[in-house]
Amino acid sequence: ARNAQSRELLDELDAAFQAAIADDSVRVIVLAAEGPHFSAGHDLKQAQRERADFTVEERWEYESLRYYDYCLRIWDCPKPTIAEVRGACVAAGFMVANMCDMVVCSEDAFFSDPVGQTLAAAATEVLIHPWVMGLRKAKEMLFTGGKIDAAEALRIGMVNQVVPGTGLRDATMTLAKRISDAPPFGIRLMKRSLNRSLDVQGFRNALNAHFDTHQLSHMSSEFAAVRDKGLAQAIQRNKSGESA
Repeated sequence: ARNAQSRELLDELDAAFQAAIADDSVRVIVLAAEGPHFSAGHDLKQAQRERADFTVEERWEYESLRYYDYCLRIWDCPKPTIAEVRGACVAAGFMVANMCDMVVCSEDAFFSDPVGQTLAAAATEVLIHPWVMGLRKAKEMLFTGGKIDAAEALRIGMVNQVVPGTGLRDATMTLAKRISDAPPFGIRLMKRSLNRSLDVQGFRNALNAHFDTHQLSHMSSEFAAVRDKGLAQAIQRNKSGESA
C-alpha cells in the first residue's frame, strides 16, 4: 500500500515517537519506511470506508488529532529528527517528512501534493509547503498537482542530501551518528531557538489558520462530488497514480 497512512499507522507512529523521546539512550530519531516508497499519503480507501459520512465535528476531531497534532509533535520533538525518503513522498507523506529537522533522500525520490487537483481540498492539513520550499515553488506544486524530483528538492534547499538508493540508509545513519556525538541538551536548546525563529515569523499561526481553511474545503460542493464518486477512485483517475 506504499505506506498509506491508516489510522493504525498514524497512532503507532506517534507512539513510537513518544517512546523514542522518553528513551534517554536515543539521541537522534530517524523516520524511514520499508519498501520502495516513503508514503503515498493518507489511506483513502480507509477514509472512504470509515469516514466518508463524518459530520463536521467528527472530521475536525479526527483530523486535528491524527493529522495536525501528530505532525506538530514531530516538529516540536525535543530530539533531532531525520526523514529518510525514497520513492514517492506524496501529500500527507510530504507533510510528515517535512516535519523532520533534516531530510536525506535517494536519487529516485520525488515529492508532490496533488490534493487540490484530485480531491478538491485545500492542500493537506498542515501547510508546511511554503516554509520548506519557498512560496512560488509551493504555489506551483499545489496549483498544478505536479511533482519535484530529488535534484530539484536539493537545489531549492528542501532536502539536505541526495544519495544513490543503495547508500541511503548508510548516509542517513552517518548523519545521525555525527549529530548524536554532540551534547544532547545543547542540541535541544538550539533546536528550540531555530524553531522559534519561524514562530516569530508567524509559522504556527499560519499553520493553524490553514487547518481551518482545509476543514472548510471539505464542505464544498466540489469535494462532495469527489467524495460521492469515491476518494480512492479520484486518485486512480490522476495520471500520475499518486495517493493523497
